[in-house]
Amino acid sequence: MPKIILGIDPGIADTGYGLIKEEGSHLTCLTYGSIKTSPKDDLITRLDILHRELTKIIKKYKPELASVEQLFFNKNVRTALIVGQARGVALLTLKQNNLPIVEFTPSQVKQAVSSYGQASKNQVQKMVKLILNLKELPYPDDAADALAIAICALNSKLCLKS
Repeated sequence: MPKIILGIDPGIADTGYGLIKEEGSHLTCLTYGSIKTSPKDDLITRLDILHRELTKIIKKYKPELASVEQLFFNKNVRTALIVGQARGVALLTLKQNNLPIVEFTPSQVKQAVSSYGQASKNQVQKMVKLILNLKELPYPDDAADALAIAICALNSKLCLKS
């Protein structure tokens, strides 16, 4: 039975998303991209855009599992708080759509796709391209990270129990 997994790399300006489908041992990339919000809009409007766009993606692709990157502490506390709010909206949207959620640190995601927890953004992009047999490197970085997060969920024991 195919399994569709949604990966999310939360952010306020760009929230990356990626959907992969597993059929047996074969992985297919269904779609990926970035939900962009304008810094000209107030924070509440930006969070609302994120919620509405994520809901549309969930309704269209009907994932069975969602995977979200955990927030790592940023030196800029203001940025970390705003990204945390975007992450909270993403988690709430997933919960409202009754999706099981798994979470991973950035180093766990890098380890899952490249076997190296300190891999560069470019190394992650190259491995995602290879794993999913894509014609080109996934772009933007947020979308490539979201695909990597979905792959990490697929490889995790948490996912395999469901």
